Amino acid sequence: MFRGNCPTRLDDKGRLKIPADFKHEIDRNYDSEFYITSRDKKVVDLYPLKEWEQIEERIAKLPSSNAAVQKFLNITSYFGQVVSMDPQGRLTIGDRLRAQFGLKGEVAVVGKLNHIEIRPMDEFKEYIDTNSISDEENDQLAQLGI
Repeated sequence: MFRGNCPTRLDDKGRLKIPADFKHEIDRNYDSEFYITSRDKKVVDLYPLKEWEQIEERIAKLPSSNAAVQKFLNITSYFGQVVSMDPQGRLTIGDRLRAQFGLKGEVAVVGKLNHIEIRPMDEFKEYIDTNSISDEENDQLAQLGI
């Protein structure tokens, strides 16, 4: 499981050094192949390829005529690419993703259980500062057992 926020920096070539906490999780449970994409056109999602393939298996069982499925496939394919972690624990984020999401310098690398979310640190901090969990959301979470 990927947990927490481990800020790091993108270098001038668009390489992201995987933070040590996440690198240990990858070394224990995954190989060096990842699928990097965006599901919502707001943040970058980095999935170990094994996790992304499970999503693809579920999608393959759905009707191809479903508009939501097609939209999901179009967006994730447009941004998507398979990337490999190099021996130094770095991944290169392609130009399209870096430009679309303003990724440069310091970035938030946030654990989302089965994948990692990457976004500019200043945007992530602003999001956290302006978005508290409401009483209604706390009630919903309680109903879910959280």
